[in-house]
Amino acid sequence: MTIRKEPSGKFRAVLKVGREYVAGRTFDTKREAQAWLARERAAIAGGVDPRAGRATVRSLLPVWLEERRHSVSAKTYVSDAALVRLVPHSLAALSVNAVTDREVSRALITLIQDGLAEASVRRFRASLSSFFAWAVRERLILVNPVLRTRVPKVGGPRTEMYPFGEEDLEHIYASAAERDPRLADILLIAGWTGLRWSELRAVRVRDFVEVPMPTLVVQRAEPEGVETKTTKSGRSRRVPVADRVLPLVRSMAAGREADAPLFVTASGHRLHSTAFKRTLGWSTLAEGRRIHDLRHTAACLWLARGVDPGTVQAWMGHASIATTNLYLHHLGTPADRAGLERLNARGHAGGTRKEAGSE
Repeated sequence: MTIRKEPSGKFRAVLKVGREYVAGRTFDTKREAQAWLARERAAIAGGVDPRAGRATVRSLLPVWLEERRHSVSAKTYVSDAALVRLVPHSLAALSVNAVTDREVSRALITLIQDGLAEASVRRFRASLSSFFAWAVRERLILVNPVLRTRVPKVGGPRTEMYPFGEEDLEHIYASAAERDPRLADILLIAGWTGLRWSELRAVRVRDFVEVPMPTLVVQRAEPEGVETKTTKSGRSRRVPVADRVLPLVRSMAAGREADAPLFVTASGHRLHSTAFKRTLGWSTLAEGRRIHDLRHTAACLWLARGVDPGTVQAWMGHASIATTNLYLHHLGTPADRAGLERLNARGHAGGTRKEAGSE
């Protein structure tokens, strides 16, 4: 084993077994080169062949996933399979034995900066750790580099709700209908029922019932690219269908099989958010709002119309009334409205000043 200083000022570490070249790497400091040689020597002593670890992360992921397919639940496998898509190219191109906790930390930071939710980054880290644990068991590497990393905290502000007012909702509905009447109808239904996008995709024709009143039974979710699962709360709920959208829902259910998806495109295809937004020109139409803000729109619309907060909680599927109260805060409390009425009342403060000036 040798370490030599290159003309560039970096340090080249070379590992040999006898006269046979095994591996070599270049480092910024001599200390890093010495540490790498020590790890590789320990690997050889422990029965790990550094040459086996030359395979890239990208090439080994499919091998690992094939084993995972038969050893973990379907839900876990879906999370694991996302590694192929989420692992940054810089990490995927590295040899598995070249990955350190520094490269893993950079990957986690990159995902956070790309806007991935913190919970999703945690799932990514768990799957990546499973992959490297497998590499250790296969004697490709000596240690799991993920174990010494943590998911960085997201320091940005929490995304605020930005619901449509009822008039605004009708306005964008009319504009959307000029582009695609079916998708416009689905937009309006989402704004009146408060279903999440994944729930809209999962509703079946049989989930629309009209006795004893028009209702959508929400009992499953189908996020894009993921198998069908329960709703976010884990419980089913019933959401009444208001007269404003009842004819639209009836039309979509008429003459169709009970197990067919209720909300589909005009050509009968499943809903996909990217195509939905592209077809309707969402970035311009929505003025900065997200599709999820249609759900917020429904809650605010119900409360503004006088529906009891406890009922809104049940319709929205909130686990806590505190979540529902966020919409009340957004709309303003009765005290806020009473205070504004006093501010706008005529003759009180102004009248007092006038009388004082006339004395």
